[in-house]
Amino acid sequence: MTHAAIRDEQVTVRPANEASWADLTAVLGSGDAARCRCQRFKVTGWMWRETTLEERTARLRSQTACGDPAAEVTSGLVAYVDGEPAGWAAVEPRVAYPKLRTLRVPWLGRDEDKDDDGVWAVTCLVVRRGFRGRGLTYHLARAALGHARERGARAVEAYPMVTEPGKVITWGELHVGARQAFEEAGFAEVTRPTLRRVVMRAEFGPSV
Repeated sequence: MTHAAIRDEQVTVRPANEASWADLTAVLGSGDAARCRCQRFKVTGWMWRETTLEERTARLRSQTACGDPAAEVTSGLVAYVDGEPAGWAAVEPRVAYPKLRTLRVPWLGRDEDKDDDGVWAVTCLVVRRGFRGRGLTYHLARAALGHARERGARAVEAYPMVTEPGKVITWGELHVGARQAFEEAGFAEVTRPTLRRVVMRAEFGPSV
């Protein structure tokens, strides 16, 4: 498969309920994303000890409402490149992620209402093997921002990694995305709670 950068005209992004379950599972593949099923921030306890893969799969299928275009709620977006399912972005109201309430990164250094359902969060970006290294996360970050705004968000946050040339970050760590992808999408840094993690945010103003 080509390693050329993916162009805008090659990409179509759909709410997950307008995509098929087969397309989403193709994107998640067989690695960390397939094991997690985007449940890391959905649980309050220790996910691997307290849930089975079957339970996580069932939860994701319910949360996304894949294959149900009439569904009013979905938990993310599926991106297609030249018609092939290639990427996933988890984006929902921040209150949909119970685990975020207990983590240090989102809240350190700021006074934020954890129950503000007008703030959305982008918690995961996944690119299917074979499409990686071609800039699809930049498309996903922009699409997540637009999706949140269209659904009435007042603001949307992300918690990406800071990547540096020559320093390796595993794909599992980078599921939150890289800082530059969100920066180019229009997010601004709010805090840097650790050396390798930032909180970024885009403000839309009052919903109308």
